[in-house]
Amino acid sequence: MIDVNLIRQDAEAVRQRYLRRGKDIDFSAFLQLDEERKSLIAKVEGMKAERNKVSGQIPQLKKQGQDVSGVIAEMKALGDKIAELDVQLNEVNEKIRDFLLRLPNLPDEDLLAGGKENNKPIKVFGEKPHFDFQPKDHVELAKSLGLIDYERGAKLAGNGSWIYTGLGARLEWALLNYFIDSHIAKGYEFMLPPYMLSYECGLTAGQFPKFEDDVYQLANADGKKFLLPTAETALVNLYRDEILPESQLPRKFFGYSACFRREAGSYRAEERGMIRGHQFNKVELFQYTTPEQSDAAFEEMVGMACGLVEGLGLHYQLSKLAAGDCSDSMARTYDIEIYIPSMNIYKEVSSASNARCYQARRGNMRYRRESDKKLDYMHTLNASGLATSRVFPALLEQNQNADGSVTIPEVLRKYMGGLEKLVPIKK
Repeated sequence: MIDVNLIRQDAEAVRQRYLRRGKDIDFSAFLQLDEERKSLIAKVEGMKAERNKVSGQIPQLKKQGQDVSGVIAEMKALGDKIAELDVQLNEVNEKIRDFLLRLPNLPDEDLLAGGKENNKPIKVFGEKPHFDFQPKDHVELAKSLGLIDYERGAKLAGNGSWIYTGLGARLEWALLNYFIDSHIAKGYEFMLPPYMLSYECGLTAGQFPKFEDDVYQLANADGKKFLLPTAETALVNLYRDEILPESQLPRKFFGYSACFRREAGSYRAEERGMIRGHQFNKVELFQYTTPEQSDAAFEEMVGMACGLVEGLGLHYQLSKLAAGDCSDSMARTYDIEIYIPSMNIYKEVSSASNARCYQARRGNMRYRRESDKKLDYMHTLNASGLATSRVFPALLEQNQNADGSVTIPEVLRKYMGGLEKLVPIKK
């Protein structure tokens, strides 16, 4: 969540920043609640002070032989009133908390206002592939090469599901091993998180309460649990309700997980095959930093994600998202968008984002500064490194040959037993 003091000090300035996201937020009701809260706190504290003062005098009055029954009755009535006001205060605090939890992050000042129409490509790697033959799309290639079984995947789990088979499974695992080895070489710690997460994990990540319907809820699990939509949702909760010494930051992690999303394939041509599904594999980069380390960490993670695509030799563009196209939890985001020739469009394979202190405030994740021993909120950052379900199609399409084969990128061959090409299977 954002710092509530920003609203208290200048609600209109905060409103203007949200307008750049395309969200017009009225803070008048919130400010009235905040004033009510202050008034209730003042009343309760005043009454408690009076009760403590009088309660301290009762023993003296008793020693003096005075009748204190009336005073005790007054204190009981005062205690009942305090309890009543405490209930009111808790209700107001809950309304304030709910309002703050539903607010998106504030976009960084350098982002363009508006939605995806104002996203700006800032880097292009390689050139669009040109073919002197009629190229196939990734669905045709995956079938002819015996890599994916779409029909049986749908039979097992419905639309938006598929099965990697034979060399397809090996190629998928080769991609994941390539990503993992690259991140280990950069000094990131490998994590395998649980796939079932508690409600608090979604709340800290900023996905709940607003986007609860986007995940798979587990009705029969103990407590309110859900299937993780990305390893970020787990990694951002590692230090929830903890305080780290400044000397331990930055902390650098990456996690592999299958990811589960209720959003899934449509019948549009651009959503065919593996482009969008209910389950896919992803390796996720994550950092906890101080505010001073935050910008450098972001650039590092963007560079790492870009380096993976470049290592595969695939054409892509890097786009800086406008304020309105960043997810609600993030202050800034760069998307790595890989080119899919059959669609003649770019599809996101990685989002690198900086949440600043937004998630840390939600999860009460702080660190102690070495200079003055004061507590401050950490910054949290994430980047897909990478999601395979769009890399796989791009790899097939960009590397296809006239004879129907696909050239395997050199960086993957050691994971494929030295195999250099995927060739059509004999029927």
